[in-house]
Amino acid sequence: MSKTAAVVLAFVGFILFSLPMSAQFSKLLPNGNVYGGVSYAQLTDVINRQSYRGFDGSFEALPFDRYPRLGLVADASGLYRHGDYPVTQYNFVAGPRYSFNFGKWRPFVHAMAGIRHVNSDGFIYNPLSIDVGGGVDYKLAFKKNFSWRLQGDYMHGHYASANQDDYRASTGIVWRF
Repeated sequence: MSKTAAVVLAFVGFILFSLPMSAQFSKLLPNGNVYGGVSYAQLTDVINRQSYRGFDGSFEALPFDRYPRLGLVADASGLYRHGDYPVTQYNFVAGPRYSFNFGKWRPFVHAMAGIRHVNSDGFIYNPLSIDVGGGVDYKLAFKKNFSWRLQGDYMHGHYASANQDDYRASTGIVWRF
């Protein structure tokens, strides 16, 4: 089983087993959502553009009663490339997200910053990362608190006197609480 499939199955299991408990803890949780899905990315390894696959997950809290469209997001992703020169990349970023609702659609934009951890054939580096992107959630008809997300991100980093301009597309399930 691939790492991506294991992460998606763990996320779905967590959501399914936590639903009966959510009614008891509804006052303890802030308004927000949890997202888990799969990613495809075009990353630059200093000079070479390569394709990667992996996972993406985020937690969004909507803590501002006065500004219900503004949320705070923590996002983590893992991207992998196998072959002669295996590369793994993990991104940990956080920042604000602005969203609004149009019926079953919820478009959003976000700007986040954090750190990137790259292991390229045993050589490890940790540059800063900027993530700017957006997407849309579509409420699923058969489940009240679930949505399907499509998301795109531009990720910028700087390493070895070179800019790294990377792109990531993600899709997956969102659980709203």
